[in-house]
Amino acid sequence: MFSTTIEMAITQQELIINSSALGREVTCTLLIPDNAGIAPLHLLLLNDGQELENLRYTETLEYLYDRNCLKPLLTVAINAGDDRIQEYGIAGKPDYKKRGAKADAYTQFIVTELLPEIHKATGIEHFESTAFAGFSLGGLSAMDIAWNNPQLFDKVGAFSASFWWRSKDLTKGYTEDDRIMHAQLKSSTTKPKLKFWLQTGTKDETADRNKNGIIDSIDDTIDIIKELEKKGYTRPADIRYLEVVGGQHDTETWGKAMPKFLQWAFGHTM
Repeated sequence: MFSTTIEMAITQQELIINSSALGREVTCTLLIPDNAGIAPLHLLLLNDGQELENLRYTETLEYLYDRNCLKPLLTVAINAGDDRIQEYGIAGKPDYKKRGAKADAYTQFIVTELLPEIHKATGIEHFESTAFAGFSLGGLSAMDIAWNNPQLFDKVGAFSASFWWRSKDLTKGYTEDDRIMHAQLKSSTTKPKLKFWLQTGTKDETADRNKNGIIDSIDDTIDIIKELEKKGYTRPADIRYLEVVGGQHDTETWGKAMPKFLQWAFGHTM
């Protein structure tokens, strides 16, 4: 009996970009399977790349490769800078505390600097598919950038994303319409060709703005799904949702959810 398992060692490289858009050096970690040339390569951009070790990301890749569950994948983990709370967010639409004021610059970095540099550094002109994922505020950032640049991305992964991001303080007449990502989806006249993977944990937080017994993280994510469905996206073809019972707002929970996302985005179809 012959095994169909393919040995896939992972090489780690560092890519440092002197970003004009952000006015700082951006360090990225590239994880690429050694024998990636045997099949078309896929690409994943990952916000908060400094958390790779806490996510046990390399171990997850090795586990999935060992079981032949994953197509060859280049991961580019983008380390957040000291100004993370300004660079992540929604481009051109800071929240009520003016956080996310550099989100447009971060979008420019991704589109005009990082992606071209990845092609240049790897010598790979075309990827079979491209996804963008992130955690918390990084998940919001990934959603915003992919939504507004669908010519560059095929899929989005949003782990415990900060979909609560709002334009008005809760004490200043806030309504659900003040959630910025929801408003952007609602006002959009287009339906980008994207697929979405969304995750929350039942212990992401304790806040419950509308006192309905469901934490805001879950409510806000479900409402994102509802807005996507109004655009014509369907479940499960276009949208997957994972609610982790007991899951918290931390890298341990996101790391445990990561195999499900990776197999959804880059797994072998049965």
